[in-house]
Amino acid sequence: MSDIMPNGYSPTADWTDDEWSKLSVWLKGVLLHGTAVVTFTKVDGTERVMTCTLKPELLPAVVIKEATDKPARKESTTSIRVYDTEISEWRSFVTKSIKNISFSL
Repeated sequence: MSDIMPNGYSPTADWTDDEWSKLSVWLKGVLLHGTAVVTFTKVDGTERVMTCTLKPELLPAVVIKEATDKPARKESTTSIRVYDTEISEWRSFVTKSIKNISFSL
């Protein structure tokens, strides 16, 4: 896996856990700066194509609540939580289920 992934890069099933982890970190970085189209296999086996982002300017306004006694949500190491820009809702997908990623800069 290269350090910089070209547009339309497709992961392969024989990747190591370390390579999947690097993909997750890289994809989160891309999503913080714009949108990407991610094709992945859902848990039920169907394929999904989702345009998503983590760019703050594209996320919905959030009501800030006072701090509570609830513990902070632990970030998953196997899935990515993103904002689906087409349906305007938060969704997530398992990193190892990604089939293709495309984006424009």
